Amino acid sequence: MDDILTVKKLNKSFGKNKVLKDVSFNVQPGKIVGLVGPNGAGKTTIMKAILGLFDFQSGSILIDGKDVSITKHQALSEVGALIEYPGIYPFLTGMQHLELFADNAAESKKDIQNIIDELQIGSYINRKAKAYSLGMKQKLGIALALLNNPKFVILDEPMNGLDPKATKELRNLILSLAKKGTTFLISSHILSELEKLVDEIVVIDKGKIIKQTSMEALSDSNGNYLILKTSDDTQAREILTAEGIELEKSDKLKIKKTSDEQLTGLIQLMSNHNINIVDVQHEQNDLETSLLDLLDNDQVKE
Repeated sequence: MDDILTVKKLNKSFGKNKVLKDVSFNVQPGKIVGLVGPNGAGKTTIMKAILGLFDFQSGSILIDGKDVSITKHQALSEVGALIEYPGIYPFLTGMQHLELFADNAAESKKDIQNIIDELQIGSYINRKAKAYSLGMKQKLGIALALLNNPKFVILDEPMNGLDPKATKELRNLILSLAKKGTTFLISSHILSELEKLVDEIVVIDKGKIIKQTSMEALSDSNGNYLILKTSDDTQAREILTAEGIELEKSDKLKIKKTSDEQLTGLIQLMSNHNINIVDVQHEQNDLETSLLDLLDNDQVKE
């Protein structure tokens, strides 16, 4: 299956400050991909470049196989986006915004009503936007991004200003649209929410991509642990260390999981020394912990 987005060796500088360094990654159709990294890493810059909002020194961006640049926007006809803050006209109502940006197709009224219902913004859609709260403006911005049934949606901090109920509703909507084939590239500092959404993550630090991986692979490689409780933890620790089994820094007997057969070997090892394993817990790192580990390892490499 061809990628809906291909970014290849993208380089961007502002004056002497190089903000993107050979950035390369891809997004497959129907996937929800998270773009994550520290503040200032280059996430918003990448998204703006994908949307043709400014030029870059070298590299290429393809959407559905078509070039995108500051002078080539044809591929963006089926792309919806919310970058940084919604562009809201204070003296227009929410409905007027939707009517202004809707395609001139016969289905536009139906599309407008569908997005109003999906995001539950009907109670204030006919008020002028100057009276909207931050959360209301954010929902309107998301509605504008999703309005014309785009194939590919780019969302920068979409949960900004949303309360827990609205966040859950947005999450469910994104998951529903993805099941129908819509592709998403999402940046968010709320990693606990992003973790519930994404199929893959692209990690950027200091302007360069340090990893692109599926959430499943990230969990398997970075964050599955066995925590043992034995009849004699002190002696068990000595035995494990003597056998060359690396223990995590913890008061507990915490061992990184390497295979499904690993536990059987640990039980046998303890049994050989007359120690009983009385409890086994499985622990999995969350996205935040895995991301911090990746960033720490990147710092060490430098």
